[in-house]
Amino acid sequence: VQLQASGGGLVQPGGPLRLSCAASGFALDYYVIGWFRQAPGKEREGVSCINNSDGSTFYGDSVRGRFTISRDNAKNTVYLQMNSLKPEDTAVYYCATGRLPVFRPLTPNEYGRWGQGTQVTVSS
Repeated sequence: VQLQASGGGLVQPGGPLRLSCAASGFALDYYVIGWFRQAPGKEREGVSCINNSDGSTFYGDSVRGRFTISRDNAKNTVYLQMNSLKPEDTAVYYCATGRLPVFRPLTPNEYGRWGQGTQVTVSS
């Protein structure tokens, strides 16, 4: 039973990157899946999440309009498409699951299972 985050890397400012969060050993159907990030010296920040039971989504203010979260239930995977990346998006990105109901969608404490992080670096 695990979450596997992947897709991080080095990208130039303004460029795109897509992260994947694949679940194995359990189905994502009745969970909220969240993406969080943590930059050095900063607290973990909620980026986006998707309620896999009804498809509703939430975004943090700093990424709204640039990032898009989506799901592929057949692959038991959630994606985070990141466009117009900025240097301040540089961080380790984590995916996590929260069992429904989740009352504070972008709060890390609402999530009980975490994947390992994937590094995203935005730099020229």
